[in-house]
Amino acid sequence: MAEVTAAQETVDPNTTAPAAAAAVDMEVENVEAGDKKKRDREEEEESKEEKEKGDGVSKKAKVDEDKSVEEERLEKQEEKEKEASGPVNLGFKSFGSSVEMFDYFYKFLHAWPLCLNVNKYEHKMLLELLKNGHAEPDRKIGKGVRAFQVRNHPAFKSKCFFLIREDNSVDDFSFRKCVDHILPLPEEMHSKYDVKKPFGGGGGGRHHGGKGGRGRGGRGGGRGGHRKGGRGRR
Repeated sequence: MAEVTAAQETVDPNTTAPAAAAAVDMEVENVEAGDKKKRDREEEEESKEEKEKGDGVSKKAKVDEDKSVEEERLEKQEEKEKEASGPVNLGFKSFGSSVEMFDYFYKFLHAWPLCLNVNKYEHKMLLELLKNGHAEPDRKIGKGVRAFQVRNHPAFKSKCFFLIREDNSVDDFSFRKCVDHILPLPEEMHSKYDVKKPFGGGGGGRHHGGKGGRGRGGRGGGRGGHRKGGRGRR
């Protein structure tokens, strides 16, 4: 009887059912907690991946933007270099670049005598420069150009091209601006370029004047005059 009672106590539903239910509930809670942690981990990983992906897209976009800016700058530079190259036909000559054209008129400006009408060849060259390079050629040319001269500009105190119209009115113009309008000049040859400095430099004139004016003749004359004066007084 005692053994039967023990067996009955073991399988007594009144005592085992609550414990089993509690155990099942605990297992369910553990499973749910595990699933929740797993979902949280997955969501965190997904969020991290999306963030990394977003950062990657942002970095790529920035790189692409920087690249496009640099490419645009290089394209503009290439276009400018292309524009600055010739050949360009002007009058009787063909120029391979803006610098070559600039040098031609620069040298002529400082080689031609002052206040003397240029010859027919250079007249044609300057007229074509005005027509093709000046911002307002019709206004500048007026009723027609009778002659071109090189004169000292009263305001800038430097040599400049002047035109004399058919009505005897006189006006100056910048050959550098005309050249730059036909073929863009390099940046360093714009406003900072010393176009007023005479071709070949101004040292020669000063040197020649120094020796000729106050040089040996002046000192010798002074000494000679003193000696002659002395002998005369004697």
